[in-house]
Amino acid sequence: MIKYASNAFLAARISFINEIAQICERLNADVKEVARGMGADKRIGPHFLEAGIGYGGSCFPKDVMALHHMAASSGCHPQLLQAVMDINADARRRFVEKVRALLGSLENKLIGVLGLSFKPNTDDIREAPSIEIIESLQAGGAHIKAYDPVSMEGAGEMMPRVTFCATAYDAAKDVDALLLITEWNEFKQIDWVKMKEFMRQPIVVDGRNIYDPQEMTNKGVIYCGVGRGMPAQLQPEDGVPVVPVLQ
Repeated sequence: MIKYASNAFLAARISFINEIAQICERLNADVKEVARGMGADKRIGPHFLEAGIGYGGSCFPKDVMALHHMAASSGCHPQLLQAVMDINADARRRFVEKVRALLGSLENKLIGVLGLSFKPNTDDIREAPSIEIIESLQAGGAHIKAYDPVSMEGAGEMMPRVTFCATAYDAAKDVDALLLITEWNEFKQIDWVKMKEFMRQPIVVDGRNIYDPQEMTNKGVIYCGVGRGMPAQLQPEDGVPVVPVLQ
């Protein structure tokens, strides 16, 4: 019970900051600044307040679901746990919707993916956000290229229609958009002036907020993070958001 409660609490922190990120996008605020301010409060602390595409791996999804099932089976009403799972799923769907909105359509688009494992420094792709995101992109008609420093061998069986690449630059060649899924240190060192020369369109959708929006814009990249405002291409027109609020 302690293990389930602890992991569910950490998952709830991640889902909470992702909910705040969605609000930040509507109000043109920066969720990283919000999280930094929240984390300075000793009652809250800075850990597990990184907005992005949600939690994955072998523990958080399983333990939150197990605790929810145990609670419901014993006659409780675990509405907070349900919201944690719903918000986590929404984070992936919203990420895909941003890509779709930037490209106009996913049909026959070539999209590069950087990172497959559920977190850096592991080859573990169990319950990794990359799986759901790639499947959603493919369902929309997109073709996927991907690169991960260590997990491509294991990912091959789960993603048979993905073209795996030898380097991040190979994954960017001729793509209509490039998606950052796992925050490997290697990706923080990318030369984006060089990288965008490989791309058909210099569109980067950063699911982990590892890049600075202004620096990316200055390098000629159309950049979209999570909860960090929207690029001009996704700004509301007549008060109607280009990326819908998911219900």
